Amino acid sequence: MTKTPYHIPVMLQPCIEGLAIDPNGVYLDLTFGGGGHSREILNRLDKGHLYGFDQDEDAMANAPEDPRFTFIHANFRDIKRFLRLYGVDKVDGILADLGISSHQIDEPSRGFSTRFEGELDMRMNQSGNLTAADILNTYDESELHRILGQYGEIKNAKTLARAIISERIQAPIASIDSFKRLLDKFAPRAKEFKYYAQVFQALRITVNDEMGALKDMLEQSTELLQAKGRIVIMSYHSLEDRLVKNYFNKGKFQGEIDKDFYGNLIRPLEPVNRKAITASAAETAQNNRARSAKLRIAEKI
Repeated sequence: MTKTPYHIPVMLQPCIEGLAIDPNGVYLDLTFGGGGHSREILNRLDKGHLYGFDQDEDAMANAPEDPRFTFIHANFRDIKRFLRLYGVDKVDGILADLGISSHQIDEPSRGFSTRFEGELDMRMNQSGNLTAADILNTYDESELHRILGQYGEIKNAKTLARAIISERIQAPIASIDSFKRLLDKFAPRAKEFKYYAQVFQALRITVNDEMGALKDMLEQSTELLQAKGRIVIMSYHSLEDRLVKNYFNKGKFQGEIDKDFYGNLIRPLEPVNRKAITASAAETAQNNRARSAKLRIAEKI
């Protein structure tokens, strides 16, 4: 694997322990990234096999030369389709570390961070067609309002959406710095960076259809897991965590829990931890990204 820092895995040991690894089992790391979680899984495998998924081409450089490992360059919403190519229909454990990697944040050309000047890109899969600039310059006011309010939880989403429309009439919104200058007019005083983060989150989620992909992945993962197989999901904002929590608890993303004639819960997964696991104070002091992480574990019934 690459020797240069790519991504510091969050809650590494709780994630690996949550998988309850069988040395001869088949496992999926659906967000391979820098390979930190995958390395630990491989350390615990004997005759087992690990399939690492990542839609970002940059992650391919970190793939280990190990006969027990297969890298698949694909979005995790397509796991069943790609695993079928390898003759895999059941697995013993699934891990997903959601959100963006440290590498993506720290690479100015990717457009994920407000710390750098660059194009408003935000594509996790660089062969994708839709960019953040496309959204800002082509979506209508009502759609911008919905995205900013729903995915960024922006309180003045309607006002900001209207301002974006007015701004782009003068000239296309093309760079991070020019967009930040617009945001400064609407950000709460002394909370500009949080406001930037919320807006960029909304755009990133939309560019990559992250919520749709997460739903697809969770439903397919349930079908792929063996009985007693584990799924371990780490999320970084309330929208993702709510989906994961609901699906683990109810077997669906919203609505009431279904019960059979005898009052037993009807759901494919059993939550292993009732409350989300969070990082220790020591880890959050070393890795800022760990502060917002929530880890949930469930087992196939």
